[in-house]
Amino acid sequence: MSAPHTDVEQVEAANTAFYEALERGDFETLSSLWLTPADLGVDESYHDPADSGVVSCVHPGWPVLTGRGEVLRSYALIMANTDYIQFFLTDVHTSVTGDTAIVTCTENILSGGPAPEGHDDELGPLVGQLVVATNVFRRTPDGWRMWSHHASPVLAENDAEDGDETPG
Repeated sequence: MSAPHTDVEQVEAANTAFYEALERGDFETLSSLWLTPADLGVDESYHDPADSGVVSCVHPGWPVLTGRGEVLRSYALIMANTDYIQFFLTDVHTSVTGDTAIVTCTENILSGGPAPEGHDDELGPLVGQLVVATNVFRRTPDGWRMWSHHASPVLAENDAEDGDETPG
């Protein structure tokens, strides 16, 4: 078993690789970062590895997705419909206990929509979003793999809604 600081570094590297693959639209690498049923000892001769509910994912505003196939399809859909995305992670905290690790962080997301009509050579408007995420990893013989990703939007406070309209 490796030293705890090495485990933390390896989990943080796996977490970074996940976000970098998403930014690049690299579906193959992103897929390789998720657990397979075999990683958890599920007998694939009795369970379809694409549909076995060994992994889960919650994207902001989405229902819970379970099973490797459903989770990976969601990322394929996101990648196909996102022209530009960049993650700036803050408040990153990593905890490792045995063969399980949890990373919590704030995803400061910058994304670009479709180009304006007739301007295919430029990005659409950039939109910022704040999301908090929990990423659960499991140690495998091939390194740390994502077991679950749960992301929720952070609701911005609006002073006018709070009724605190103090004159400036």
